[in-house]
Amino acid sequence: MTYLSDVADEIKRELPPDVVPSEDAGDLMLLYAVLCLAVGHAVTAENVHDAWTAWMTARGQEHDSMVPFGDLAPDVQLEDEPFVLAIRRVADRLGAPGSGRAE
Repeated sequence: MTYLSDVADEIKRELPPDVVPSEDAGDLMLLYAVLCLAVGHAVTAENVHDAWTAWMTARGQEHDSMVPFGDLAPDVQLEDEPFVLAIRRVADRLGAPGSGRAE
């Protein structure tokens, strides 16, 4: 296990169980961990969506939502919010960028 795995596990624990993809989401959580450490509290729903799209692409999957964030319907954009909030909570605890504790 690495420090990124630890952060990914923290993010997953912050999420409501019903929003975590049922398939293996370990790699997705690692991408969110990178966002947490690199962007911290300033993470946006667009960042989360881009990471999810990269994950889906790497898995060789297709989905109607694999378009630029701004092209998504507002209700679909809102689906990224639980991930944004989880990443921000972990970033704040870790003192990641934008948390006010790392600067």
